[in-house]
Amino acid sequence: MSDVADMTDMGDRTDLGCAAAKVRGRPRSPAADAAIIEAALRLLEEGATVDGLSIERIAREAGVGKATVYRRWPGKDALMLEVLRSLEESGPEPAGISVRDDIVTVLEFMRRRGLAKRNSALLRSVVTQMHANRELWRAYEENVIAARRASLYEVLRRGVERGEIRGDVDLELLGELFTGPMLTRAILHEWRELPEGLAERIVDTVLEGVSPRG
Repeated sequence: MSDVADMTDMGDRTDLGCAAAKVRGRPRSPAADAAIIEAALRLLEEGATVDGLSIERIAREAGVGKATVYRRWPGKDALMLEVLRSLEESGPEPAGISVRDDIVTVLEFMRRRGLAKRNSALLRSVVTQMHANRELWRAYEENVIAARRASLYEVLRRGVERGEIRGDVDLELLGELFTGPMLTRAILHEWRELPEGLAERIVDTVLEGVSPRG
């Protein structure tokens, strides 16, 4: 298949899930991957919008051909998902010592993430723009946020098994009770403070209501 045909065929694919699939054929070059992502970030930092960017412009900035980009990502949305991932900091794994300590770990990561977003004009701009793209944001939720949510649910299930949380509690609702206040301050009400100790205060307040009654 020629580069042009390859580019056209892959450009027609819209399923963002394939962005996470293993690439068939010759091995991908990590250097080319990094150059493409860095080029997209550089253009965004210089004021380009997500909607205004094109694969052609990103490829030119990265010093590669368009076919090189399309061999890695089926389209711009898939590439932008990878760009958003590149801005993500890997969260710490809950140690499994106690449900309180584990959830504090999760919420403290969210607090620091919120502070980082406020302090980074690039991160704030990219997240805001991508949030406006429903398909792209849905892919981000499925590929990034869902894994964090699953980790939180595992902590809560472990808390029920250990008797730290009542067994009659809806764990999905409980997860929202823990994360909701932090997300509200970090995303919806960015003027609100995110002080140290906020994670502990939220966790202790919620746990008080769902701990087994003596």
